[in-house]
Amino acid sequence: MSNPDSPRRRTVRSFVLRGGRTTPGQERALTELWPVYGCDYSLESLELNALFGRKAPRLLEIGFGTGDALLEFAAIHPEFDCLGVEVHRPGAGHLLMAAENRGLTNLRVVCHDAVEVLKHQIPPQSLDRVHIFFPDPWPKKRHHKRRLIQPAFLTLLSQALVPGGVLRLATDWEEYALHMQAVCEASGDWVNSSAPGAFAARPEDRPITRFERRGQRLGHPVWDLEYRRAQ
Repeated sequence: MSNPDSPRRRTVRSFVLRGGRTTPGQERALTELWPVYGCDYSLESLELNALFGRKAPRLLEIGFGTGDALLEFAAIHPEFDCLGVEVHRPGAGHLLMAAENRGLTNLRVVCHDAVEVLKHQIPPQSLDRVHIFFPDPWPKKRHHKRRLIQPAFLTLLSQALVPGGVLRLATDWEEYALHMQAVCEASGDWVNSSAPGAFAARPEDRPITRFERRGQRLGHPVWDLEYRRAQ
C-alpha cells in the first residue's frame, strides 16, 4: 500500500493525513482482504477489465471516508464496477470489512491521493460516473488553494469520464458549494444536469450517511450538484 505523504509529493494537497486509530478489525481487513479488494498505486494505467474480471459501467468515488455511500451504491447497482479512492487507512479498512460482510464483488479500493490516481492509473474515457461527497471545504481563505475542486482537477475528471458521464458533488458548506458550482460552470467541459446555476436534489442512491445525519442535527443544509461531461 502506497504512502500518500511521501516527501517527494507536491506540497499543496487537498487533504491532511489524520492520526486516527486503526482498529484491530480494520488492520485485519487491510491485511487479509487487500488481495481481494485492494489495488496498489502505481505509475501504470489500470487494466480495469482485468481488475474487475468483466467489462461494465464504472464509478469512481473520491474521498469515500468510511465508505457508506460507496458501499450502498455498489450494493444497489451490481451492474456497475465501483472503484473508491481514499487516503485514510481506517476508512479503507472499514469499507473492506463491510464489503466482505455483504459479499460484494464489484468494488475495489485504492489507498492513495486521488489526483495522482487520476493522472497515472485511470485510463482516458474509462469512467461513467464520478462521486465526490463532502470533500474538505478548507474554509479559511488562505487555504482555498487546497480545495480539491479546481479547474486543473476538473480537467483530469473530464479526461477520465466518457462523453455524457456524470459528476456528482455534495457539500454541507454553502460557500464551497458556490465555489464548486462556479468552477464547473466556468468550464466548457461540463453541463449542469438541472439548469445553469441550479443545485440538484439529493439522488436516491446517495444515502444519508452518519456524517450527514450529524450535520442535520446541527442544522447544516446540504447542497448537491450534478454535471455531465460535454459531448
